[in-house]
Amino acid sequence: MAQIPVGTVHEQKLLVTGEVAISFTGNENARVLSTPQMIGWMEMTCRNGILPLLDPGYDSVGTVVNVRHLAATPIGMQVTFRAEVVAVEDRRVAFKVEAWDETEKIGEGIHERFVVNVERFGAKAQAKATGRQG
Repeated sequence: MAQIPVGTVHEQKLLVTGEVAISFTGNENARVLSTPQMIGWMEMTCRNGILPLLDPGYDSVGTVVNVRHLAATPIGMQVTFRAEVVAVEDRRVAFKVEAWDETEKIGEGIHERFVVNVERFGAKAQAKATGRQG
């Protein structure tokens, strides 16, 4: 398995648009980045940060998410997501995650991912779906 160094950092940016903003309030001025979207972007930032370090045929899946959404980010603002590897134990990788908009920190927490062989992972998922667990 590939080596994932503690301290590896990856960042991604997102422009908040209507597609990633809440709409349930009915008030156009209250449309801000949704919590599920923030969490999803945190997860993908972690995944994309270690993916180039993995052997061919391997990827990672999320196993733990513990984050706080600290502040609202309105449509039109940019968010920077930052993931830092803080621990690696065999195939488990732990990250510190943060999200900042143009004004302030909007999210923080931890995320863990598990490195998997994609073919084996898919076979296990299909076996479960068809009732052939073993």
